[in-house]
Amino acid sequence: MLQKIDVAKIFQSKNPRLYRLLPGFILSYLKRIIHQDEVNSFLEKNAENYDFDFIKASMIEFGIEEKVIGLDHIPPTGGAVLVANHPLGAMDFMTMMNAIGMRRKDVKALVNDILLNLHNLKNLFAGVNKVGKSSAEALQDVENVFASTNLSITFPAGLVSRKQFPNGFFGKSVIEDLEWKKTFITRTKKHKKNLVPVYIEARNSNFFYNFSMWRKRLGIKANIEMLFLVNEMYKQQGKTISVIFGEEIPHETFDKRFTDAQWAEKIKKHVYRMGKEKKSMKFEI
Repeated sequence: MLQKIDVAKIFQSKNPRLYRLLPGFILSYLKRIIHQDEVNSFLEKNAENYDFDFIKASMIEFGIEEKVIGLDHIPPTGGAVLVANHPLGAMDFMTMMNAIGMRRKDVKALVNDILLNLHNLKNLFAGVNKVGKSSAEALQDVENVFASTNLSITFPAGLVSRKQFPNGFFGKSVIEDLEWKKTFITRTKKHKKNLVPVYIEARNSNFFYNFSMWRKRLGIKANIEMLFLVNEMYKQQGKTISVIFGEEIPHETFDKRFTDAQWAEKIKKHVYRMGKEKKSMKFEI
């Protein structure tokens, strides 16, 4: 059965008290920025498309052009872990998966539990609960993915890239992921899986980055800019997204010279180095 998006019903079920207090114009605004009608129309039109067919339909719907470098660095068989930066929130994932699908179909992506509700892609997902505490079942699901012979895909930052000021607020800003969590290194070592670094070249609008920046400066902890991610997705229409797959990194690389957190930071820097050079590169310490 097709599950349509209904902002009013979501608020009504999740927080009935807040729903009763929300003025009608606020609900209308939310429906507009998440493109409720357009999304539902697309879902209805592609109700019978699943997995890579649904991804391809999404690329066509948004007119996304794709430039792929280093696809042959993905091993043709066996388990491996792909780690990528997360510049957009949706179309970066779709574009990368579309490229991977040209090489292999046995893929499991670690995504948050909200994306798990996207029924058409459920066969490609393994869940990571980022809204609340991860359940033992979800954690075991993740372990099973890393232990399998599938390709495991993860965005170690967990959130989309933000505007940052490495040299202070009055210095030059960069659009980059937040800290990469060490989990992918820990599990790569545990399950003896090689790593394939991936750089995705894309960006959201200045509005998104500035909204996020000022939200944090005002001390608002709630990640409310997430409300704009669907709108940001629609701003990608007709654009070209580049995906660079780096050379495979043996799991034996991640020895005791550095902590898992330090290795994660080194891989992150390597990914952004590939983006700067616009080519596949061998990982060097």
